[in-house]
Parts: sequence; C-alpha cells; structure tokens
Amino acid sequence: MANALWWVIVGLIAGWGTGKLMRGAGYGVLMDIIVGIIGAVVGGWIMQQLGFSGQGGMVYTILVAIGGAVLLTALVRFVTGQRTRPALSDRDKKDDFRRAA
Repeated sequence: MANALWWVIVGLIAGWGTGKLMRGAGYGVLMDIIVGIIGAVVGGWIMQQLGFSGQGGMVYTILVAIGGAVLLTALVRFVTGQRTRPALSDRDKKDDFRRAA
C-alpha cells in the first residue's frame, strides 16, 4: 500500500513539473499522475540503459520521472502535431473583453 502511495505522489509531482516545463494547458490531476508514473518508468528505463543503478532518494526519483515525462510529452506532441498555446497576457485579456462588449 505504501509503495502505491509513493508512485502516486511521485507521479503527481512529476506530472505537475512536466506541465510547468512543457508549458501546456495541463491535463488535470489524474492525467498528471498517469503521465508522471509513465514518465518514471520511461526515465528509469533510460537511466538503466545509461548504466545508472537507480538507487537514489526521492529527489532523484522525481527528477528521473520528470525527465521521462518530458520526453514522453515531447514525443506525443511531435507525433500528434499538437502545439502549445502561449498564455494570454493581461493586455490580450483586456482586448478580448473589449471585443466581447
């Protein structure tokens, strides 16, 4: 049970961190957890192939998971052709409000 909770916590942190690094719209809490867990598996596999033992603490695990999730997200965006949408600045928001009025 504690192991499953560990995976969920790492997945949530890694998914959130990936969302911030990749500047996407975000997928929500559940998808952040899933992306983070899959990223941890992918990142762990890559690190193992590079010869790292994988015996690190929580920070190491989260960094590897973020790295794997970033690679996974970049690959999905490349395959699907999805582009990130830049955040609206305050000026753009005011212009949108004026156009709607």
